[in-house]
Amino acid sequence: MQALLSFDQAPPIAAPFRFFLTAPVFALLAGLLLLASGPQLFASRWTPAALALTHLITVGFMLQVMLGALIQILPVVAGANIAHPLRVATLVHALLAPGALLLVVGLLTSDPLALRLAAVALGLGVTAFLAAAGRALCGVPSGNATILGLKLALLGLGVTTGLGVVLALALDGAFAVPLLQLTTIHLAWGFVGWSTVLLAAVALVVVPMFQMTPAYPNWFARFFFWSVLVVVAGWSIAEVLALRQPAAVLASGLLLLVTVFAALTLHLQRHSKRARFDDTQHYWRLAMCCALAACSLSLASLLLPEAAASLQLPLLWGVLVLFGSLMSVSSGMLYKIVPFLVWLHLQNAGGGRILAPNMQQVIAKRQIDGQFYAHLAALALLLAAALQPEWFTYPAAVALLVASGWLLRNLLAATAFYRQHRQRITSLARATPAPRPG
Repeated sequence: MQALLSFDQAPPIAAPFRFFLTAPVFALLAGLLLLASGPQLFASRWTPAALALTHLITVGFMLQVMLGALIQILPVVAGANIAHPLRVATLVHALLAPGALLLVVGLLTSDPLALRLAAVALGLGVTAFLAAAGRALCGVPSGNATILGLKLALLGLGVTTGLGVVLALALDGAFAVPLLQLTTIHLAWGFVGWSTVLLAAVALVVVPMFQMTPAYPNWFARFFFWSVLVVVAGWSIAEVLALRQPAAVLASGLLLLVTVFAALTLHLQRHSKRARFDDTQHYWRLAMCCALAACSLSLASLLLPEAAASLQLPLLWGVLVLFGSLMSVSSGMLYKIVPFLVWLHLQNAGGGRILAPNMQQVIAKRQIDGQFYAHLAALALLLAAALQPEWFTYPAAVALLVASGWLLRNLLAATAFYRQHRQRITSLARATPAPRPG
């Protein structure tokens, strides 16, 4: 806890904020793409528009939030100080943002040059981040479960990105690979080996601390991360070797692990000491419920693959995972991380002589409440659009634009709040002489 309050270990606020402010822009682009594509986007998960929208969320929104959070979490939670964090953040952001846009353009138009440039930009951006984070974590012991989880999540990010680069170059025509098989492996590493492992590692700290729940049990902290890594690696090998029965068993094991994490988090939330849930807890609860629903659909797809395809289960699964689970939990984390960072940096700017405003003042509660309900409406309409695209695609697109725009508005309000109060603190500090020692 003390590390969280140490300005010496916290990076400059501009380092994570550039990622946080970029993420909702990509969500807005996803809404515009859905509006422009119309019901045809839901014809199949393999349509160019569906693939482009998926990567607007995963590479545009999710990766921005996750890397921005890691730049803050690594020093203050793991004690892993990234050297020159602002320079690293600037370089990584400058590669990832255009790389994501190029990838979307390449997927929409099948343009080889766009795909090639996207592979280079995203590959270099993630590599730069992994090099900086790996160097920072190199000397940190892995005895703590959160630190182990962070290290394994970064490994998952590396594998996910490597597979993505190979797929982008294969679509470019540089070489031939089994696209469907490799895409399935890429998806599993991205959603489980990277995103779920990182989320679980962060949850060990933030759920008990900010949501006032009991701690995760020791057995979960000891076994979850290695179990996920072993199972997803074993499943990937079985997929490559076309071992259907072992692959099905290992896939069921992955679903079980994600189910345990989601169900355990919901169980801990029920024992929260808070009299009333705040929006962060609502977002986490929504995310875990969607994760459980997605696991149920995945199990149905394993047991009844033909029926699952005819019932649009892959599209429902995609909405539940991308928007219902990952975007929900990311939004909830932003509403906790951003006000805390604003308070922390204002508190340190005051030097103990000028108190920072309360964290609850950074973003108005009514604005967070409104954005949560807009997000909930967008999720409901997106699920309906996956089943009845002719009726619900355009309302879903409008709802996604409203929810994403509202999130951006709230984050910009927090940024303006920080700048306003930072200027006030600077002015007061100049007008108030420092107390003389003795």
